[in-house]
Amino acid sequence: MRVVVLGTGMIGTTIVSELAKFKEIESVMAVDVRQESIDKCLEIADNPKVFGKTVTLSTEDDFIKVLEDADVAVGCLPHSLSLTAVKAAIVSQCHLVDLVGSMFKEKLELHTQAQEAGVTIIPGCGVAPGITNFLAAQGIEMLDEAEEAVLICGGIPRWPVPPLWYQVVFRLESVLGLYTKPAFAIKNGEIVELPALSELESMSFPYPVGDCEAVITDAHSTAFTFKGKVRNLTEKTVRYPGHWEKMKVLGELGFLDNKSIEIEGVITTNVKISEKILAPKMVGESVEDVTVVRVEVKGTKEGKSRNYTWEMVDVYDHERNISSMAKTTALPAAIAAKWIAEKKILETGVVPIESIIVNERFDPFVEELKELGIHIEFKE
Repeated sequence: MRVVVLGTGMIGTTIVSELAKFKEIESVMAVDVRQESIDKCLEIADNPKVFGKTVTLSTEDDFIKVLEDADVAVGCLPHSLSLTAVKAAIVSQCHLVDLVGSMFKEKLELHTQAQEAGVTIIPGCGVAPGITNFLAAQGIEMLDEAEEAVLICGGIPRWPVPPLWYQVVFRLESVLGLYTKPAFAIKNGEIVELPALSELESMSFPYPVGDCEAVITDAHSTAFTFKGKVRNLTEKTVRYPGHWEKMKVLGELGFLDNKSIEIEGVITTNVKISEKILAPKMVGESVEDVTVVRVEVKGTKEGKSRNYTWEMVDVYDHERNISSMAKTTALPAAIAAKWIAEKKILETGVVPIESIIVNERFDPFVEELKELGIHIEFKE
């Protein structure tokens, strides 16, 4: 099975390295627009199965040229390129595991085309969306009636520093997008849009995290997948106390708007200016980070109340020398690509991860994550 990995940042490089270790994978082509990024990826992977290709990735034709000879692709791309990659994968008849979960409604409109092409498109296959999604799916399936599902995740610094108590663990552009766009959720059985950064809630996680806060963020595909299966569903993102209040003020003042602004003859946007200012303030004292996940599903089973909770606290991976966020995002995608190669995943069309990794597939997938270093605890 020939695999293409689109994008060789930290997460893409981790996926390349892990895929090359699987005996089911014949070759891995690492694709990026920058040769220096590919060179670093090849050095880290250090595997004869891996080779690189520098290409322009902007149009659908660009992607088709890369994907037409591949069996499976893994997308590690900016949000703006994700939908283009999906369309190209369908035309190229290449399966695609995509880390990006945004624009799910637009991707779902391509479901029939993907089915006719005989390809599997899995959007949002990382940690959140990704791990959180299939944990919620399993909890809902375990109940006779599901009342509430809350999906909580956050990538936070191991050693937080003021003033924002946060360090960027993936693209700052994506972080600020998360902070500004309305969030799909399910309330009283109906899909609704909730304001960004709403419903602030205090919580705590085991060592080395402690006290945190979480706010509403977009539930991506789950709001659509679980409509009719659970009465209430929300997704929340975790930060250390005080972070959300400061970011909410910036949002209220317009600093995170994508509106055009002219400064001394130069046209830019409010958020681009904010990115430049905030980036130096979102650097921690070290590269070490922590990724936390908590998924709670409540309802009834055989007439009795049940509360299922899955929790993960993952720290910087010193053995692989990668951030926890890179590991917990990359490994679910790598396993999903391998499962397609092994024909363990046979569904075609646009199928979110929560529709695939559930019931009889759930325990084996969680076990493979554990074997690769991601430990998820369950309690009832």
